[in-house]
Amino acid sequence: MKERLQKILSAAGICSRRAAEDYLTAGRVAVNGITALLGDRADPDCDAVAVDGVLLKTTEKRTWLMLNKPRGYVTTLSDEQGRKTVAELVGGCGARVWPVGRLDLDSEGLLLMTNDGAMTQQLLHPRYGVEKEYHVWITGDISSALPVLTSPMELDGEHLHPAAVRVIEERGSTALLSMVIHEGKKRQIRRMCAAARLTVTRLKRIREGGLTLDETLKPGTWRFLTADELSELYRG
Repeated sequence: MKERLQKILSAAGICSRRAAEDYLTAGRVAVNGITALLGDRADPDCDAVAVDGVLLKTTEKRTWLMLNKPRGYVTTLSDEQGRKTVAELVGGCGARVWPVGRLDLDSEGLLLMTNDGAMTQQLLHPRYGVEKEYHVWITGDISSALPVLTSPMELDGEHLHPAAVRVIEERGSTALLSMVIHEGKKRQIRRMCAAARLTVTRLKRIREGGLTLDETLKPGTWRFLTADELSELYRG
């Protein structure tokens, strides 16, 4: 739940609510890396709140899950349309966690879930350029599509980093591709392929940064990240 930043700073023992107003006016408070203004709100469970560049301490244990998301689930905690959500798959993890990024309804594979707001922001913010690798099953003329996919593109008025594309398997007009992107815009892979006149028949994320999908996880199942995976995550 979002609360006024004055209340959050006071509850954390940083200063009084009145003094917090001075902190905000002086530009000393940031939420998810962006300087906050007087009157701004934040969710202390989800947002990274910092004073003079130092994150507020939290007593909540950081929880990280790796979920093998199946098709047919939306990447939200609740859905107004009554569709199945990824939250239903991780209900027994013992913590309130949210998805890091998105995989659309028809996509599958690696989905990280956590209650660490600061690291969520780092993984999602474009300036960090975290790589995301997908296996993409397509139909169409791959020879003419490759130059399009690996050239600079624009989506939603923003320029994309050229994708790294590798043909894993090709049979006639069908192929399995490995595609590595950095931005993670809504339905980005599908829209890129459509621009190259390809039709995506299946889409699976297999890697995010230095973390690779555990192929022993059946679709719809999850596990906690290992100590080595957590070290890789926070080192990156």
